[in-house]
Amino acid sequence: MAVRSSEATWKGTLKEGSGIMKVGPGHYEGPFTFASRFESGQGTNPEELIGAAHAGCYSMYLSALLTNNGFTPNSVHTVATVHLGAGPTITKIELVCRADVPGISAEQFAEFADKAKSGCPVSKALAAVEEITLDAALV
Repeated sequence: MAVRSSEATWKGTLKEGSGIMKVGPGHYEGPFTFASRFESGQGTNPEELIGAAHAGCYSMYLSALLTNNGFTPNSVHTVATVHLGAGPTITKIELVCRADVPGISAEQFAEFADKAKSGCPVSKALAAVEEITLDAALV
């Protein structure tokens, strides 16, 4: 299986400093600051990147479950909203998925959607998060 790496560099103090996060070899590079993480400043933050990873993993895993069970999805779109609480700690992740899957019933889809929530590798890695919710529906 693949091994991937990303990196980050932080310079300065927590509130006045800044950093750069790099995903993979040249795939994404962006700034992050105290303001972009805890306020409304420009730049990204670790929670947004965790959300992107979770949304991507969930969408791919659900697509795999569907495909392996005879359904061919046209699209699976997932938004992961990551809540950062006191501590700071990630307290909640909300997954909202909308999928276009011809020939599947809402009940069948709900079953696969729930399996993907617990089975995708990023969900497993985030098992310490207090609450992960799922709102999955067909479009």
